Amino acid sequence: MHHTDNVDLAELAKFSDLAHRWWDPESEFRPLHQINPLRLDWINNLVPLRAKRVLDVGCGGGILAEAMAHQGADVLGIDLATKSLRVAQLHALEANAANVEYREISAEALAQEQPESFDVVTCMEMMEHVPDPCSIVRACAQLVKPGGWVFFSTINRNAKSFLFAIVGAEYVLNMLPKGTHEYAKFIRPSELAAHCRAAQLEVQHSRGLQYNPLTRRYWLSQDTSVNYLFATRRVG
Repeated sequence: MHHTDNVDLAELAKFSDLAHRWWDPESEFRPLHQINPLRLDWINNLVPLRAKRVLDVGCGGGILAEAMAHQGADVLGIDLATKSLRVAQLHALEANAANVEYREISAEALAQEQPESFDVVTCMEMMEHVPDPCSIVRACAQLVKPGGWVFFSTINRNAKSFLFAIVGAEYVLNMLPKGTHEYAKFIRPSELAAHCRAAQLEVQHSRGLQYNPLTRRYWLSQDTSVNYLFATRRVG
């Protein structure tokens, strides 16, 4: 069932203000808009998305999910934040994005319902916001088909990431709302790699995400000291 079948338009209308802010590249969501093409190209170069069945875990307002649908993937975005999902549904309707749908369900519950159903699973900028990241990694591994790809992005935990991601981004530059990130929840690449191994996901590639506050430009590099991405494959 696609999103257009299961949408209360009056309910969606309530979220249109938030939707316009979420999808406004100059709003507080600007960083997401700026990093989205980088993430999308990296994923699409490793696994061409056309005709793939893709799950976006923690899809928020749908910025990545909808972009993957525009690449020809059949996308399901899931999140537990009702408001964000309404925003995503509203934008998909406005953008006429037919091959993306959204559900309010946890990764763990969906893994019980639809194991080994997806060619690609993405889980971006989400694990630093959940109490048990290991459980999310395990669910993503259960949801992907054997040999399929799971992509993660999150924030490293060290003195530099504290300065850059919390003090810098939230307090000095006012790029992100204060309180967006909690340092104790940041995850070192070694910890994420261990969670992946335990869930039978093999790390194939990693990249760092760099930011220059003067030029306000992002790019991918080998430096994983602050923001980083993992591309993993399910073995067995």
